Amino acid sequence: MNTEPEKKLFKDWFDAEAARMLGDQIHGAWPEFPVKHFESLAAKNLADLEFHGRVHQFADALARCLPEDVSAALKILRNSLPPLKADNEPMNDGWLQWPVGHFIAEHGLADFEGSFETMIELTQRFSSEFAVRPFVEQEPQRTFAVLRELTSHESEHVRRWCSEGVRPRLPWGKRLNALVHDPSPIWPILDAIKDDPSLYVRKSVANCINDITKDHPEAVLDRMEAWQKNAGAGRAWIIRHALRSLIKAGHPRALALMGYSPHPPINVSLRAKPARCKTGDSVTLEADLENTTGKPQSLMLDLLVSFPGKTGVLREKVFKWTTLELDPHAARTLRKTLPLFRVTTTRSLYPGEHFIELQINGGRYGRECVVLLFHGGEEPR
Repeated sequence: MNTEPEKKLFKDWFDAEAARMLGDQIHGAWPEFPVKHFESLAAKNLADLEFHGRVHQFADALARCLPEDVSAALKILRNSLPPLKADNEPMNDGWLQWPVGHFIAEHGLADFEGSFETMIELTQRFSSEFAVRPFVEQEPQRTFAVLRELTSHESEHVRRWCSEGVRPRLPWGKRLNALVHDPSPIWPILDAIKDDPSLYVRKSVANCINDITKDHPEAVLDRMEAWQKNAGAGRAWIIRHALRSLIKAGHPRALALMGYSPHPPINVSLRAKPARCKTGDSVTLEADLENTTGKPQSLMLDLLVSFPGKTGVLREKVFKWTTLELDPHAARTLRKTLPLFRVTTTRSLYPGEHFIELQINGGRYGRECVVLLFHGGEEPR
């Protein structure tokens, strides 16, 4: 018998117990806070709400229970935050602070300075990357001026926030359309922390740049070519990680920046087995590579799989494979097994022909067909 407790659904993190905990937290900083009223408002009909709906309801309950004066409310929230841990790592229960950030996003523009003072403290316990986005939209000049100054803050969490909060396409965050159109205000921030000693900060820099590549690939490549000059190991890591979407898409200039020449002089053959599959099956790929020159070749290999959609239109997905150095006149055979037809919650499978190609340094080689049969093993008509 399985005696392990049932795992809580992600959306259920904000439940009645979380309402009680957050209410007690605020009460500790402001004894007049109506804890029971807050709990009843925050926990009302939670079963009908998804994750973001619950966060919004918690934040709305805060607004209805805190003083109407935004500056006073911000001071209470700021004073209520848990103490920093000795090693300056975020608190384990940091997610409890998400409604605090949502309150700032909804109401904080009425007190710019008080909001930033609170966000600086909040981001060292949880994150302020969502809270700052209305300020980026509505007070861009003031906001970027403050963030540029904070790139030298002693806390890596604050320095990371400077780049994470201005990501044009932050997951779960509202798209910053002005920065999607013109990301130039972001670059002074990224330039200031491109050699940050913290990997935590450098990851955010790379993710922000990767966002920008979706709309301005050539401008990003211009900047990365400049960054590559005299780049240390940390900055070189940023460049590789920042260009990952372009590299995955086989962008020739991005690949060249990483040292991969387009159209390498090699002979290639690709095989896929089995040719007929059922739902749940994997496919084994074999690739024969032969260097036809007297010089070593740096190769980046990916697999491009074209899946039929519901209407039969093919949609492409890239699977990373490997990188290698192929010696002069050398030959190698590589094998990889892909769980192509495993049932997942992120991709629907439809029967019919699936096409597999090998991508090497951005170029396409070979084209194998694998057929996914109907349930029960019937051939598609």
